[in-house]
Amino acid sequence: MCELLALSANTPTDIRFSFHGLRLRGGSTGDHADGWGLASYDPDGQGLHLYREDAPAAFSPVAAAVAALDLKAHCSIAHIRKATRGVVALENCHPFHRRWRGQEWVFAHNGDLQSLPPLEGEHRPIGQTDSETAFCWILQELERQEVAQEDEAGLFEALVACSDRLAGEGIFNGLVSNGAWLFAYAGTKLHRVTRRAPFGMVRLADADLSVDFAAVTQPSDVVTILSTEPLTAEESWQPLQVGEAILLKAGEIVRRRAGRGEPG
Repeated sequence: MCELLALSANTPTDIRFSFHGLRLRGGSTGDHADGWGLASYDPDGQGLHLYREDAPAAFSPVAAAVAALDLKAHCSIAHIRKATRGVVALENCHPFHRRWRGQEWVFAHNGDLQSLPPLEGEHRPIGQTDSETAFCWILQELERQEVAQEDEAGLFEALVACSDRLAGEGIFNGLVSNGAWLFAYAGTKLHRVTRRAPFGMVRLADADLSVDFAAVTQPSDVVTILSTEPLTAEESWQPLQVGEAILLKAGEIVRRRAGRGEPG
């Protein structure tokens, strides 16, 4: 399948270090070699940077160049693909993007959905993946339920319900963002780590590369990283429970639905 990566931070923060580790799994330390993508929101809310390529990220000069960009954001989402549905092509690379009610929404998925609810609205997939179809269906459901985009609680509950429905159709680990918040759902596997003061040295698990975050952060900074598998060694990554859903703003969990088998 695929691997996911996301960032939520309270100050504009680049995802270079984490994305460098992820891209190595796109054909070098991992076999997710059927494409990659990165979406990063301008911190002033004025735009979205979206990069995608249907090539192994580990060996791509484009991916290496993107990994070197100083794309500071409050929210970013990245993905490396191992194709299960759809050919290896640009239109099948995540993250997928749609403009919904004046906002730029992005979505990435790890999993394989055996069947999907029917699409009846205006949102239609461009490629052949179950993932993009799932994204279109989520937007369709938000419109059908007439959820207001400023209704954070309503959006969270609707996204949880959509994710539960999709998880019932197969494997669904998903990330959704509109730049103001980041929604994550763990159908089977997703991990998180939150970095806050006191910061220290962190080393990638897939490369001989370390960063002293104490030298590049402020004491008030809070950054949460989500990843399918932990990207660093010697950090306290926490697995999300099966069925757990969280909404992150400024690096902090502001809404949470407990996973199966744990108290709410």
